Amino acid sequence: MPAATPGTCTCATPCACAPTWPAKPTSSSAPFRKARAGAPAGYFRWEAAGLRWLADAPGGASVVPVLGVDDDGLVLERLAGVPPTAASARAFGAALARTHAAGAPSFGAPPAGWDGDGFLGPLSEPLPLPLRPTPCWGRFWAEQRLMPLARLARDRGALDSGDVVLVEAVAARCEAGEYDTGHPPARLHGDLWSGNVMWTADAAVLIDPAAHGGHPETDLAMMALFGFPHLGDALAGYDDVTPATPGRAERVGLHQLHPLLLHAAVFGPGYAGMVRAAAAAHA
Repeated sequence: MPAATPGTCTCATPCACAPTWPAKPTSSSAPFRKARAGAPAGYFRWEAAGLRWLADAPGGASVVPVLGVDDDGLVLERLAGVPPTAASARAFGAALARTHAAGAPSFGAPPAGWDGDGFLGPLSEPLPLPLRPTPCWGRFWAEQRLMPLARLARDRGALDSGDVVLVEAVAARCEAGEYDTGHPPARLHGDLWSGNVMWTADAAVLIDPAAHGGHPETDLAMMALFGFPHLGDALAGYDDVTPATPGRAERVGLHQLHPLLLHAAVFGPGYAGMVRAAAAAHA
């Protein structure tokens, strides 16, 4: 996989996620089969479980239909893309709020139909996504998201010891509950960068999830990290359904710290500065 640089992400998966939908629209009605040699055991079944769980949210965001899945691949309905508009972005934001409101049993809960950890990272070298149900968001974020990747990025030479100390300070504040906002566990897409939303004539459609129970602001912060079409309109639509909690804007960097650590671990020290800045703001 090609190396990525901060803000450009020239790899096939700008947020170090699984391969994304074909970029060019198509009028073909033939199903799309997603498969790749070297995929870890269970990878496609994990993705299918996440898609189905997201699709079960009443009134939620549209999700690409799963037509079939086995150990070797995933068969999905083929989508035809159109350019996003302010109106479609606002409608997507409102639908995403309803997906989140469908909830999850706990922070760190896997999607229905899946047991154990999930996956996140390039399919050629996926990293485990810890999924251990946890009653408090801060503890979940510290133990299952921040510290495992901070240590991995350090061990791979992407971060230095000072960077890890900063992340440890953020994790300590999270574990102490300082960033708990009272939100119940939300039903998250889990990797909601712009490439994982396919804009169609009918609706914006979710693809390639890393679905789990988490904080709703995590999806919103991920949308902002690498750029999202008509982001302001999407957030306005979200707030029409679920008004923003005070301080949401100040917590964006906290929620972006996990994907930044993932990028550092996968792509190297080019992301260290962004990790450092996000951690310093919340340490």
